Amino acid sequence: MTVRVLVVDDQRLVREGIASLLGIQPGIAVVGAAGDGREAVELAVALEPDVVLMDVRMPGMDGVGAVGALRERLPGCRVVMLTTFDDEEYVVRALRAGAAGYLLKDLPAARLADAVRLAAAGVAQFDAGVTAALVGAVAGAPDPALTGREREVLRMVGRGATNREIARALHLSEGTVKNHVSRILSRLGLRDRTQAAVYAREHGLR
Repeated sequence: MTVRVLVVDDQRLVREGIASLLGIQPGIAVVGAAGDGREAVELAVALEPDVVLMDVRMPGMDGVGAVGALRERLPGCRVVMLTTFDDEEYVVRALRAGAAGYLLKDLPAARLADAVRLAAAGVAQFDAGVTAALVGAVAGAPDPALTGREREVLRMVGRGATNREIARALHLSEGTVKNHVSRILSRLGLRDRTQAAVYAREHGLR
């Protein structure tokens, strides 16, 4: 069976290069290429590929937004993220949106081709570094909605550290720490910093 693939990347040279490399692999046919998430959704609906290779960061609708839209409109299509970003937050967001894998662009063409075939067969594929980030996102986490950085901030809040002390320890600006604290409160449904400190201690974040 030939696997029909749609390549999505906002950089023309990159998407054309990926399409060319995959096009010469046995059992794979590149049926189209798109430059952003919105175009990817439109082309996918029209072309009905088996697998979409999706970049994460793109102007307009990014890759994560496109994954969610595609899962609604083409539930049988497998979307594999192919990107240079292995940030834990991107990985978690993509998987929650319904991505069937997360790979980095530095992998060999043959490995990418194998990943495409496996994705079409329903087997999720993850880069080794991405797997480590994913493990870090869930191992010992008080709530899977928190990123690794947010857990670090919550841990220090539990110790009674001020925003200035947290910023100095984590090499962040005080404004960034304040934003992290606000997101932590929102995601965990907590009212204030005191509740966050109690939450951290109750969940063993010390």
